[in-house]
Amino acid sequence: MAHLAAVQTRTDRLQRKQQKLSLVRKLYQQGFEREDVLNLLAFVDWVLTLPQDLEREFLFEVEQLEAEQRMQYVTSFERSGIRLGLLEGIELGLELKFGAESLSLMSEISLLSDIEQLRAIKEGIKTAATIAELRQIYQSPANET
Repeated sequence: MAHLAAVQTRTDRLQRKQQKLSLVRKLYQQGFEREDVLNLLAFVDWVLTLPQDLEREFLFEVEQLEAEQRMQYVTSFERSGIRLGLLEGIELGLELKFGAESLSLMSEISLLSDIEQLRAIKEGIKTAATIAELRQIYQSPANET
């Protein structure tokens, strides 16, 4: 489809942008996740090149499309970065609130992969009065699998 659109819009860059956006919309409508759309978009970008001004418009419209369809998925690379950032924040929070001895918790916490659970721990540092109270956040039965 991308190649056909490229041939059909060879002389009309505005129509090419519309075709490119239409392809992205169809990918989302078919149930592709954002990461899959981005992978396919690498090929589409290669086939349906746009001038810089239209490319900016295209990217803005794709962002709007994602927001409208609530398709703001986070790639595995982004999740990994978020996780590492949260772990660093938790480590700093533990040390500042409970002292260096509390850093022993990091061996347990670093095994967790759930981003929301890590966010809960980070927020829990603010209100937990003891390390045992903080530990309840990630060792509660609701969080066990």
